[in-house]
This record gives sequence, C-alpha cells and structure tokens, in this order.
Amino acid sequence: MSGPIGAVAPRETRKETMARARARAALIPDLLVEAHRVANNVFAGWHGRRKRGVGEDFWQFRHYVTGENLAAIDWRRSARDDNIYVRDREWQATHMVWLWVDESPSMLFRSQFAVVAKQSRALVLAFAMAELLARSGERLGWLGLTRPMLSRRAADHLGQSLMLAPPQTRLPGPEGIRNFCDIVLFSDFLGPREETLSRLQAYARAGARGHLVQIVDPVEETFPYAGRIEFRDPETGERLTAGSAQGLKNDYAALFAAHIASVRAMARSIGWSHTLHHTDKPASQALVALHVHLSQDVWRQHQ
Repeated sequence: MSGPIGAVAPRETRKETMARARARAALIPDLLVEAHRVANNVFAGWHGRRKRGVGEDFWQFRHYVTGENLAAIDWRRSARDDNIYVRDREWQATHMVWLWVDESPSMLFRSQFAVVAKQSRALVLAFAMAELLARSGERLGWLGLTRPMLSRRAADHLGQSLMLAPPQTRLPGPEGIRNFCDIVLFSDFLGPREETLSRLQAYARAGARGHLVQIVDPVEETFPYAGRIEFRDPETGERLTAGSAQGLKNDYAALFAAHIASVRAMARSIGWSHTLHHTDKPASQALVALHVHLSQDVWRQHQ
C-alpha cells in the first residue's frame, strides 16, 4: 500500500501529467457540487466579514463614545431616548483572497478509514471557501493560475479554470501578491521544508497574510499497521517492506508528529495561521476554523 510520508517527486512525464490532469478534471464537477453543499451547511453560522468603515450603506446604531466626531451623531435616533447614538456605515473596500491546492502525488493518498483522498478534500474545501467568500463580496483568485475576480459564481469559475490546467505540485511565485491580501494554502506539506518556507517568506514579504490548512489522512498519524507489509512512496515509487510494521509504530508516530509541529512552526514564524484537518472529519470543521482566522485578519486591517 502507499506509505504516508512522501519524498521529493521525480519529474513526471508529459503522459503522466496529462493523465492526472484528466482524472482531476473529471472529478471537479462532483467536487463543486459537494463544495456548494458544504458551503450551504456552514453559511447559516457564517456572519460575514463586514467591518465598520467608510461605505455608504447603513450597518448599525451604537452608543456615542466621548471624543468621537460630533458629526457622526444621528440626532434623530438620539432624540428617541436619553442616549446619544452614532450611525455606523459598512466598510465597502473589497478584500482579496488567493486560494491554492497542492496536487502532488502524495495528496492522492486515501486509506480505508478516510472518506475521500486528501486532494479531493482539499479541493472541496477550497471551492467551498470560494463560495462563502464570494457571497461576502470578496475578490478571489487561484494562486499561479487565474486573475482576481469579483463574482458570486467564483467557485464555479475557479473550477473551470482548474479543469484546463495541469496539476500544480509546487507553490507559485509571489507575482501578483499585494499588501493585506490573504492566501489560503491546502496541502499535506510533505514537500521539501526549506523550499516551502522560502515561498511562504516571499509571500509574507509581499505583504500577504496567510493560512496553512494541513490535510492529513487518519492513518498518517495513527499508523494502524501490523505484521509484514509493503509501503510504497507515492512520490518516488520507492518501496519498503517491513517484516513487523508494529515495531515501526512508535518511531513513525514521533516522526509524523514532528512533521506537523514543523508545519505549524513555519506558519507561526511569519505570523500565519495553521489548521490541521483530517479526512475522516467533516469538511465544515476546517471551514469554521478558517472563517475565524480570516475574520481576525480583516479586523486587524481596519483598526
């Protein structure tokens, strides 16, 4: 069976790349349907990312705070009782969010305990996030693939663009990244750590805030194997036969825990967030965690 921890992948032949692209393209319509379903389930608790600002639309009345501009007071509302009220307007500046899903061969791994492969779950999460953010009026783009767009059907447009593109196995460069935008990356982050960190630091230097969503199959942590078993690296094809898999459990568990800690440390080193998501858990869990992180970023931006 395929082993959990991959290595640096050799260069794929054009035939192999095209085969993976066709397989991915065939899945995208169903993944978009699932993403819309997940987004609809989460949307009931999705409070949007509106903030008080300089727009024209009314948002709320609130009590006047000593020292504020007197011109902001709504005297008609204040005349109704003994309190002084300020009319807040909604912030209307459009925010930019870039999405990206790792399509390395290791992301195709799926154990018998998982609902879907890691890549399928990552794409559903990305499309569902696009759907929710589009409803909030955000501009969206797929890193290294599309231009920013402002559309209520952004998830479908991104899916269509992805169907025509080859698999993306390496993080794109920072071209097009602007200050205060958000980047959400979905991956198992099993590629070379230094290469990944270098890319993340380039995004951060460009002024982006980011969120790493680490996708993990449950067996990658629990290692529920025993007896004689053959593991195959999904990246290199290299094989390892273990006479007693149980004897590897403790060392492997420590190694994988260190990998998760390393990804979390990378995120924290540049002020980004880290969310660990298992493919045997509901996709909505990761979306809720992302919503919290993204909302905190917008709050900080408008202070």
